[in-house]
Amino acid sequence: MKKAFQNRNLLVGSILVCFLLLVTLAGIFYTPYAPNAIDPNALLEGPSIKHWGGTDKLGRDILSRTMVAGQSAFLMGLITVSSSMFTGVFFALLAGYFQGGLGNLIMRFTDAFKSIPSLLFAMMVAAILGRSFASTAFAISMILIPQFVRMTRAVVIKIKENEYIQWTKLVGLGSIRIMFLHILPNVMSTVIITASLAFAEAVLTEAALSYLGLGIQPPDPSWGQMLSQGQSALRVSPWGVLLPGTMITMLVLGFNLLGDGLSELLNARTAKPE
Repeated sequence: MKKAFQNRNLLVGSILVCFLLLVTLAGIFYTPYAPNAIDPNALLEGPSIKHWGGTDKLGRDILSRTMVAGQSAFLMGLITVSSSMFTGVFFALLAGYFQGGLGNLIMRFTDAFKSIPSLLFAMMVAAILGRSFASTAFAISMILIPQFVRMTRAVVIKIKENEYIQWTKLVGLGSIRIMFLHILPNVMSTVIITASLAFAEAVLTEAALSYLGLGIQPPDPSWGQMLSQGQSALRVSPWGVLLPGTMITMLVLGFNLLGDGLSELLNARTAKPE
């Protein structure tokens, strides 16, 4: 615990993520205004006592919309990272344990899929499934799977060569039991670190897709969508992009620092003294 508090990346990352999570959870129970409420008498206003974050070109409260958009960002990250993690780790176990034909086939497919640009793949999904939260989540989940496969497979191969894994084979344990009962628990630290970094990528990708009009559709708010809408009035009222842009930056930075901090902490624990 003491080392965790001494880890600056872990500490700062945790503070940023917890702060944003609290703001997002608060938006479930209370927002200053309804996120989609239009006020013709308050168009493009700057920050004030009435509207702390200002208003957009339709008179909607930016702070309220930012808080609600955070719920979509965290939900998108949770869904996409969870689904891609389970799928990616499963294939990583197979690819690392069976390094012959099956393992090579999985890695060749992973490399081929990784070569497809993320936004191009998302545009293809949007064209086939339509522009919605579900299609965006599906596209981002598929984009993240190769990341989990690559990172986890390398650790699986390393653990597979340990003596106690070889011993489990000698006593007659099946491959499935070895993979899920003996190898999987030892790769969870890598999986957690990868998930933290993938969460940041998921949120950033969702914001980019929404900015292009391929993600969450109006009137539901999204940070990327708010950036796109605020850009048209940037010279008149920069407040429309300031708050959602700050939230995206803080969340991505927070999860990246959290991942780096966890990596440093776990590496320090497993490092052998010289």
